Amino acid sequence: MTRTSTRDARSAVRVPVRRRPRRTGHLVVYLVLIALALAYVYPFIVQVATSFKTDADAAADPLSLLPNPFSTAAYSRLFLNSEYPLWFRNSVVVTLLVTVGRVFVNSLAGYALARVQFRGRSLVYAGVVAVMAVPGVVLLIPKFLVLKELGIYNTYGALVLPLVADAAGVFIMKNYFESIPVSVEEAARIDGAGTFRLWWSIVLPMAVPALVTITILAFQGSWNELSHFIVASQDPSLVTLTKGVAQLTAGQLGSGTQYPLKLGAAAIMTIPVAVLFFVFQRRIMDASSGAVKG
Repeated sequence: MTRTSTRDARSAVRVPVRRRPRRTGHLVVYLVLIALALAYVYPFIVQVATSFKTDADAAADPLSLLPNPFSTAAYSRLFLNSEYPLWFRNSVVVTLLVTVGRVFVNSLAGYALARVQFRGRSLVYAGVVAVMAVPGVVLLIPKFLVLKELGIYNTYGALVLPLVADAAGVFIMKNYFESIPVSVEEAARIDGAGTFRLWWSIVLPMAVPALVTITILAFQGSWNELSHFIVASQDPSLVTLTKGVAQLTAGQLGSGTQYPLKLGAAAIMTIPVAVLFFVFQRRIMDASSGAVKG
């Protein structure tokens, strides 16, 4: 009994000594993470708060989080006395078309590279990987020339078609399809199913994690796209949100700083992507891990 009591006493004394450094280290890590999170979120909070200020208040105290006085004049001007609703509609149309088209084309191309045997397949795949390493700005002038030659410059086609396929999406889908055993397609192939039927009915339903990843990336990428829209159209009726907000910073709607107007326009533009992230946050994590695993 005495030895047992002595051991218990020693263990009771040792446990706090071992855990204190760990708790202190965890506390320091948490404090650092909280500070970094606040530093990252603070500019967005300032943006939202400034959008509800008057021009004078925003210019006098731009970093204040309390509008004095509280005003919705910036939003009224955006929706009632500007082309902002048109920009928003164009962005919605282009984003939806690009997202649907990109999911279809990327998955189809990825399946072709993963399953279909054709001459030059390795060369095509090498080209896809090489395109991923090319900065997008390098392709702006070639895009402009191609759109002019095709006769679709200043049309919705010019805004949508060049964004329908992307190398990263093809890369993700190819790798995921290769992780699916070929044996799942053998029974359907024996029954006479063609390549398209195998892709649509057998393999595609098994690639939901990769499809979710492509959908999210396509929506976010096309909604935030700017450089392509600059070279694809000069028609005022085809201006998207990113291009329109960029024009606001140049003083399109008048002179002066106009901080509430500009930051209000930018705040509204972030809502769809923010909603997408918060609603599908858990699915984004699962989809990303599934695509990487594939």
